[in-house]
Amino acid sequence: MVIPRWAGPEVLEWQDVPEPQPGPKEVLVKVTATGVNFADVLTASGGYPGLPDPPIIAGREFAGVREDTGKRVMGYTQWGAFAQRLAARPELLWPVPDGWSAVEAAAFPVNYFTAYFAYWKAALLQPPEGRIASVLIHAVAGGVGTAAVQIGKLLGVKMYGTSSSEDKLSKVKKLGLLDTINYKAQDYQQAVHELTRGEGVDVVFEMLGGEHVQKSVRCLRDFGRVITYGSATGQPAQLDPRILYRKGASVHGLWLTQLSKNPQLMSDAWKRLSEWANADKLRPIVGHTLAIDRATEAYRLLLERKNFGKVVLKIE
Repeated sequence: MVIPRWAGPEVLEWQDVPEPQPGPKEVLVKVTATGVNFADVLTASGGYPGLPDPPIIAGREFAGVREDTGKRVMGYTQWGAFAQRLAARPELLWPVPDGWSAVEAAAFPVNYFTAYFAYWKAALLQPPEGRIASVLIHAVAGGVGTAAVQIGKLLGVKMYGTSSSEDKLSKVKKLGLLDTINYKAQDYQQAVHELTRGEGVDVVFEMLGGEHVQKSVRCLRDFGRVITYGSATGQPAQLDPRILYRKGASVHGLWLTQLSKNPQLMSDAWKRLSEWANADKLRPIVGHTLAIDRATEAYRLLLERKNFGKVVLKIE
């Protein structure tokens, strides 16, 4: 699935391209399913950092079979995943847990590593003693949001979540969310103030950008943290650092592209994630499964915020 020029989802084209040629530190993978992320939507318009000039093959996570060993794997890459075969770095391939389908495996890498590292950045992998930590998760019904709820439940974190749909909020509450906030029906800053009796939350997982970075800071308690990892509004972050002073608050950036370059960090994260996954304590939530030739439709599901959990494309 090729992006021939920067524009939008409508430019995606299913094309015959040359076979991938693995480098000295790469292996070939036959791909059977691939996950769709908001970063892919931004990539189609050229709005994602670090991209080469088009044409490029879209997609950044996948599940399939490693051709040199015949083993089922799921993996992460910067582009090239929306294809029947790709050359991948072995350190960014992980074994598929027993009982998982290819569709579930393709929904794992981006969402669960991002959510895990958000808790790591928030210093909540070992919650504070003496009280229960609290987190506000924006877009809680999306891929990263549902992953964050599952991980937060395992960590014993009190979680609040925002979404525009009562139906989606009802579904994600069953995963372990404490309280839901429909941001179309009420202002989420005011809702957090009321739900926490004016105290605020320890952490906000923020991927909206624009005014929401600063607004998320206002949802924090003293010494709280905002973990920002996206800009779904398409707007640059607005933040006056003076708002941080009174609370001793901080804003932390998270970019999986950069973190994936650190083998030890990824290995440590996988060790814990795999323990949970193999014990059936984590399992990706897939809301839509489409054929690869419907990639444009998949992108629009994300753009129009109609997805619950992950959107996955199947490759025949």
